[in-house]
Amino acid sequence: MRRHNFGVQFSPEIFDRVADGTITLSYRLWSRPKVKVGGVYRSGSVTIEIDEIEVLPFSSITDEDLARTGEPDLETLRRRAAHAGPIHDDTLVYRVEFHVVRKQDRTSGGPDPRVGG
Repeated sequence: MRRHNFGVQFSPEIFDRVADGTITLSYRLWSRPKVKVGGVYRSGSVTIEIDEIEVLPFSSITDEDLARTGEPDLETLRRRAAHAGPIHDDTLVYRVEFHVVRKQDRTSGGPDPRVGG
């Protein structure tokens, strides 16, 4: 059984899209990695598993990856990721790819059968 690590936080306005699997990619401004590939982390009622981590300059984010973050444009993504400091085009950010492995049923506290786990 995989061990659950500390939580990974997502903004309230995007959390439902993380929970339903629409958002599968996040960019983080970290000084060091806070998750690891294969790690399982709680985020509210959802458990996610990290598939891939990569460090790259903000300017290298592709349109395809932008769509997977759920953000409408790069400037919105830049603002959301910048709570740890300013992000310029050459700022290195962590590209964190993940998938939902379990969703808690908000009424019973048990796993939600609609999400694989």
